[in-house]
Amino acid sequence: MTKNTTTNDLNFNRDHDFAMPEIATDKVKRGIDSQIVQSISNYKKESRWMQDFRQKSYTTFQKLPMPTWGPNLSKIDFDDITYFLRATDKQKTSWEDLPNEIKDTYDRIGVPEHERKWLGGVSAQYESEVVYESIEKELNDLGVIFCDMDTAVREHAELVKKYFSKLIPPTDNKFAALNSAVWSGGSFIYIPKGVHVKLPLQAYFRINAERFGQFERTLIIADEGSSVHYIEGCTAPSYSTQSLHAAVVEIFVLKNAKIRYTTIQNWSTNIYNLVTKRARADEGAVMEWVDCNIGSGITMKYPAVILTGDGARGSVLSMALAGKNQTLDTGAKMIHTAPNTTSNIVSKSISMNGGISNYRGLIKTTQSAKNAKSYTQCDAMLLDNNSKSNTYPTMDTQETSATISHEASIESIDDEKLFYFMSRGLTEAQARSMMVNGFIEKITKEIPLEYSVELYRLINMEMENSIG
Repeated sequence: MTKNTTTNDLNFNRDHDFAMPEIATDKVKRGIDSQIVQSISNYKKESRWMQDFRQKSYTTFQKLPMPTWGPNLSKIDFDDITYFLRATDKQKTSWEDLPNEIKDTYDRIGVPEHERKWLGGVSAQYESEVVYESIEKELNDLGVIFCDMDTAVREHAELVKKYFSKLIPPTDNKFAALNSAVWSGGSFIYIPKGVHVKLPLQAYFRINAERFGQFERTLIIADEGSSVHYIEGCTAPSYSTQSLHAAVVEIFVLKNAKIRYTTIQNWSTNIYNLVTKRARADEGAVMEWVDCNIGSGITMKYPAVILTGDGARGSVLSMALAGKNQTLDTGAKMIHTAPNTTSNIVSKSISMNGGISNYRGLIKTTQSAKNAKSYTQCDAMLLDNNSKSNTYPTMDTQETSATISHEASIESIDDEKLFYFMSRGLTEAQARSMMVNGFIEKITKEIPLEYSVELYRLINMEMENSIG
């Protein structure tokens, strides 16, 4: 570990696209090896089971090949990334107690205001660790656990061990193995039987440092008959160098429980966003992913639901906006392994200024998935002739009574449509924004009002930038 403080004198003209001076109370040297992995574990004072898990995961990471079936990842230099940086010496429960650089970051993004107005709890991660955490006393009294993953490993070890890495083992893919070796931060949520959390719980992830890797680990368990809505937001400033975000999310929805997981991603275009997200839905359970992707240079993300219980339901509502120098490879996976299960996927993609949007999906029904039903709708919008949209659906059906359907469409904004809107007094950027917002309305109406307003604002900014 080294002590380090540096300053980045960068100015940006986009909201969220700003850098604060880097602050670090502890920081490992750049690059990765078994000693770096051990240093992270030592710093966190972890028990032997987690130290062993990390080292075995690192060995797996070394052995697994890079994915070659999607976007080009060959430019990722694992030795040019910092894998752990702690920005504060202690987690805070008051925004005012945070260092000025971190406090100003979250003030500008608006997270404290959201917490005051309409959230049941907030977790804020800055670089490698959660720096702020708060949950309503009423939820604590009901037995709800909402904390960072590091705290959960220390204070709720038996519960963590029962579920940790059970859905996404290190062997799943190279970036899941990397996360398993160097993970830090993330959220842990446990909702007791029959408890319904009425206000959303939110986590906010911020990368501020240059050439940095953020590897949060999130684990959510909704016990029988419970429900919760979890929201995450992600941003980072722009640099000329590459950074990596490789999270792992595991969700367990027990009998008759319900979880909604909403993501608003606005990473800068120097970020590789390579995320593995998977949920298991037991009998009568409902799992809903709402996934909104605007930023990053390359995104590979396919939220999955394994429907293991009779009558379980899963859905993915996703949108992707790919602009200049962006490839957003997104989609969904639905694995039906029980009778009477249903799944629904709606994917909306927008491509402009040479951006590439890909839908990549998997629908699978095993022989035990009697009367399973699955519906997929993929809609794409192209804003110019230089952009691309591709669809790569896979359907693996082993049960003859299953019903699987897939629809796809593509449309463009032509001169006639633009003329119509502009003849009503709108600028070209406003006209494009209106058509895009209408196109994705099915997604945005499922997002809490405060977030849908922010999403519309970000899209309008992208339209302005694409014209100007």
